[in-house]
Amino acid sequence: MLFPKGATCGVDVRGGAPGTRETDLLKSEKSVQEVNAVVLSGGSAYGLAASIGVMEFCKDKKWGFKAAGGKIVPIVTEAVIFDLNDKDYHYPDAEMGKKACENAMKDAVEYGQVGAGKGATCGKIRGLKYASKSGLGAATIKVAGINVTAIVCVNALGDVYEDGKIIAGAKNPDGSFFNTEKWVEEGHLLDVVKGSNTTIGCIITDAKLTKTQCNNIASCAHDGFARAIKPVHTDYDGDTLFACSVGSKPVLNIMMLQTAAAKAVELAIINAAKSGVGYEIEYSEEE
Repeated sequence: MLFPKGATCGVDVRGGAPGTRETDLLKSEKSVQEVNAVVLSGGSAYGLAASIGVMEFCKDKKWGFKAAGGKIVPIVTEAVIFDLNDKDYHYPDAEMGKKACENAMKDAVEYGQVGAGKGATCGKIRGLKYASKSGLGAATIKVAGINVTAIVCVNALGDVYEDGKIIAGAKNPDGSFFNTEKWVEEGHLLDVVKGSNTTIGCIITDAKLTKTQCNNIASCAHDGFARAIKPVHTDYDGDTLFACSVGSKPVLNIMMLQTAAAKAVELAIINAAKSGVGYEIEYSEEE
């Protein structure tokens, strides 16, 4: 997500295993008020290298903080998912970050098994063999003339629900859903690999918000995670949500945006989960 003129931005990081870049400066008390880009990426901590390419792209466009001596420092924040599921390491680098910026300047936007969602899966408590593929999803809610859009990459330990029913997640050998939440509630726990899950996303609105309000929206929008993913925010996830304000529309009551953001996130997660239905997962018997 590129913001040539800057975007007021906040973030809420939850779960026990996040992978992030430049999230501390998004705290309300910090001096930086705007960001030039938000990056969602695969590749675990290796994928943070993509932000360097994004910074270079923004620098060439002269987007960023004007520092002493005429130096431009783009403010780029990022969150990653763990999708290192093959024998070989596959992760985005700086060059891919630049390429992503070029693609972002085009009109067409792709969702599903692309970009950050390329290696995304959900329902991994029984291992990758019995997980479901997911991907990158989006949804927009309009309230009082204000647009609230959520873009989410679903790579959760838990299962994804729609209308109270599992639509993607851990499976039994016969293809039926395993029901991760029920298994955990009954006191069972299978061998879970720490750090191998994370759902990340970004909310963008054309409302005029302060940095504190953006942080508040990011926090409330995690309700959408809790509605659509069970269990969620575990020690094995690193769930992270950004919230960006890019418009000038006045907000009469912030609660409207809080509610809309949570709903948009819920629908974006469902959209991401459905994008992976029908895909077979490649996995190593050694894993």
